[in-house]
Amino acid sequence: MGSGWLASNPMKKFLTLAFAATTALSSPLLAQAAPPESARLRDAALTDDLAWEITEGLTTEIGPRKAGSDAEARARDWAVAKLKALGFANVRVETFEVPYWERGDASAEIVAPFPQPLTLAALGNSGGTGPKGLKAELVGFDSLAALEAADPASIKGKIVFVTHRMAAAQDGSHYGPVGQIRRIGPSIASQKGAAAILIRSIGTDEHRNPHTGSQDWKDGAAPIPALALANPDADQLERVLKRGQPVTIALRVTAKMAGKRTSGNVIAEVPGRDPSLPIVLVGGHLDSWDQGTGAIDDAAGVAITTAAAKRIMDAGQPLRTIRVVWFGSEEIGLFGGVDYREKHKEEKHHFLAESDFGADRIWRFQTSVADAALPAMKPIAAALAPLGIVQGGKNGDASGSDISEIQKLGIPVLALSQDGTRYFDLHHTPDDTLDKVDPAQLRQNVAAWTAMLAVAANDSTDYGPVPPRK
Repeated sequence: MGSGWLASNPMKKFLTLAFAATTALSSPLLAQAAPPESARLRDAALTDDLAWEITEGLTTEIGPRKAGSDAEARARDWAVAKLKALGFANVRVETFEVPYWERGDASAEIVAPFPQPLTLAALGNSGGTGPKGLKAELVGFDSLAALEAADPASIKGKIVFVTHRMAAAQDGSHYGPVGQIRRIGPSIASQKGAAAILIRSIGTDEHRNPHTGSQDWKDGAAPIPALALANPDADQLERVLKRGQPVTIALRVTAKMAGKRTSGNVIAEVPGRDPSLPIVLVGGHLDSWDQGTGAIDDAAGVAITTAAAKRIMDAGQPLRTIRVVWFGSEEIGLFGGVDYREKHKEEKHHFLAESDFGADRIWRFQTSVADAALPAMKPIAAALAPLGIVQGGKNGDASGSDISEIQKLGIPVLALSQDGTRYFDLHHTPDDTLDKVDPAQLRQNVAAWTAMLAVAANDSTDYGPVPPRK
């Protein structure tokens, strides 16, 4: 069979990789025995149904869970009931306030020279046009740097369009630099006097699905309409601009800020045999954007970590307490992570770990631990290797979205990296729905997290201290 067959059959691909990893472990130079119990639990988790049950239930019974919304509140109630039913201890909600943004409606069309509609979505915290909308000339830029260098006189009163090309990558590494167009592009355009800004969606797909996402008005920038075009529509607008004629766009956007709302973190625990030891924190985020049902971002993440913690709990009491956190309001600015840090900064944490990169198979194990703790990573790596997971990256690179806030205090982090090759095809789009989750790859995630927790939650080694992250 060719490589196309392998790529189109995730379970066969997984088994092939697992066999390769097992073969590699037979080398005397690479051999490192995994603890027998972790191997047993890992292999049993390859038949896991709980992660799918949680992902399916959350996306079906709640659906989209925008930060601060009534749906996010219902999701917290759903999570509490689910975690209690699963037998977790100390289940509770820690609330906090967040700014609430209403998406409203958004429409756009090219008025001249070639009249036609455009498909787009408002970015988080976008301003509105007012009920009459706005009509203005378009000025295009092929990068954020070009926008930054532009003379404000060439932008004032116009609609800015910034394009780019984002490449798919297993580690998602293009998202950081390209995502700056969304994160700070609107503020730059506003400061230069733009009437509005359109950007090419921060995504790798070719579908007519615009990618929303968060941005904040920086350095006193006044809110203006800020929207992301579906990638085919961005292609179309590029072609229109290349014709060399003045381009006029009409926009109508009703988005607005709407005061403060309540959000919160849902917390549950597997009590450890020694409550005096620093705890293990695992989790993901409960909220999602409102265009899809938040299956890959991040219902799958909370499901994976919860299912793994449940397996450890059912196998017998671990040495250390495992705390499962379903963070609230991650999408709009890591509010749940900040709140957790402030409320728990005096507690000692053994390590942090988060699942927030979809549900495709885990391929890499990364660490951010003290150099003295690196030998303790070998049994974890050995337990993961039969799943096709390699230990890679330099020590110190491991992080996560919500946990990045408390990680700033110098707490160790272990990271299980999912394959992100197709993640940004779906990320923040209407296409983030349950059918995109592959059950076989989801189970591989649970097996990896179970193996990691089986070793690390029963390890008396101190993984820190590590230098605080900035």
